[in-house]
Amino acid sequence: MSTTRRTAARPKRIPGGRDGRRMLAITLVDRTGSGLWATVSVLYFTYVSHLSVAQVGTLAAIAGAIGIAGAPLGGRLADRFPLTRVLTTLQLLRALASFALLTTDNYVLLIAFSAAGGFGDRAANVLTKLYATRVAGPDRIRYQAISRTVANAGWALGGLAAAGALALGTTAAYHWLLLGDALSFVAVATLTVRCGEPPSPQRVIATSKDAPPASKPQNPWRDRIYLAYVATETVLFLDDAVFKVGLPLWIAHASEAPHGLAPLLMVLNNVMVVALQVPMARFGTTTTAARNLLIPLSAAFALGGTTLALSATGGAVTATVLLTASAAAFTMAEMLHATVSWELSVALAPGTAQGAYLGVHGLAQSTQRSIGPLAVTAAIATGPLGWTVFGSVIALTCVIQHRMVREPLARTPLSVPPVTVSEH
Repeated sequence: MSTTRRTAARPKRIPGGRDGRRMLAITLVDRTGSGLWATVSVLYFTYVSHLSVAQVGTLAAIAGAIGIAGAPLGGRLADRFPLTRVLTTLQLLRALASFALLTTDNYVLLIAFSAAGGFGDRAANVLTKLYATRVAGPDRIRYQAISRTVANAGWALGGLAAAGALALGTTAAYHWLLLGDALSFVAVATLTVRCGEPPSPQRVIATSKDAPPASKPQNPWRDRIYLAYVATETVLFLDDAVFKVGLPLWIAHASEAPHGLAPLLMVLNNVMVVALQVPMARFGTTTTAARNLLIPLSAAFALGGTTLALSATGGAVTATVLLTASAAAFTMAEMLHATVSWELSVALAPGTAQGAYLGVHGLAQSTQRSIGPLAVTAAIATGPLGWTVFGSVIALTCVIQHRMVREPLARTPLSVPPVTVSEH
C-alpha cells in the first residue's frame, strides 16, 4: 500500500497580500467609474454642453496631448515621494476635474478640466503599475494579469450602467453618469490612503548600511536603448486603435458585414481578456520567457491584419467570419503584448529609477492614443492592402524589439525568477 499522501490543491493566492487585494478593489472601482464616463463623454459634450463636432475633436486632442505629460511626471514624483501619497493626490485631481466639468459649459474651461483629468488619468495608470511591481514582487506578471482582468470587468460594468442610463435620454442622466465618475475617484482616493507603502528599491538602497555612496539616479531620457524600446512599444499598442476606431469604420464603410457586428466584436474582446489574460500570464513569468513571446505576438498581428483585409472580399457571412477572426487575433495580440510589456518595461529599468523609467514607458500608450486613429484611418483609406501593411509593420516591429532588447537583458540579472502560476 502506498504511503504517499495526496494533498488537496489550494487556490493560488492573490500576489501582494492584503495591499494587493486592496489595489485590485481600487482598480475595479476606478474602471467602473471610468466606464460610466468614457462611453458617453462625446455625447455629453455634444448634447449637454452643445459643442460642435470640430469643438469636441479639438477638446479631445488638446486634453490628450496634455495628458501625455502625466506619465513621465507621475513616475518622477513616485521616485521622490511616497507612492501612495502621490497616487492619492492624483486620484483627488481626477475627482476635482470631473466635478468641475459639471459646473460649466464654457469651452475653454471644459478643455482645461478635461486636460487636468487626462493628466491625472495617465499618471495614475503608471503609478498603479509601479505599485503592483513593488507589492507583488516576483509574481508581478500574474498580479498584472489579474489586475487587467478586474479592470476589464469594471469597464464592462460601467459601460452597461451607462447604456441603461442613456435609455432615459435626459440631461439629468448624463449629469448622474459624470457625478458617478467623480465619486468613484473619491472612493478610490479613500481606499488608496489605506494601502501600505510598498518598498522602494531606491529607498532600500539609500538606507542600507552596506550601500555605496548615493549617486544621481539614472535618467531614462539619456538611455537610448530604453527610448528606442518605448518607440517600438508605441507601435505595438496600435491594437487599441483597431477596436476603438478601425473595426467600426471598416464595418461601416468597406465590408458587407452588418453594422451591429461592431459592438459585438468589442464584447468578444472584453470576454476574451477576462477569460484568458490570467491563464496566458503563465507563459511570461520570466524575463526570457516574456521576450520570447514577441515571436508569436508578431504572428498574431500579421494574422489580424490579413484577415481584416480579406473581410472586404466576400459577402456578409464571409465578412462576418473573417472580421470575427481578426478581432480574436488582435485580442490575442493585445493579451500577449500586455504580458511582454509588463515584464520588459520593468526589467530594462534600473531599480533606483523605476518610477522615472515606467513614466517614460507610459508615453508609448499615451502617444498611441494620438497617432493610432490616424494610422487606422490611413489603412482604411488604402483599402485591403492598407490593413495587410498595417499588420505586417507591427509584426516586423515585434521582431525588431525582440532583437533590440536581447543584449540589454543579457547584461541584467533576471528580474523575475522562474515561478509557477498554475492553480495546482
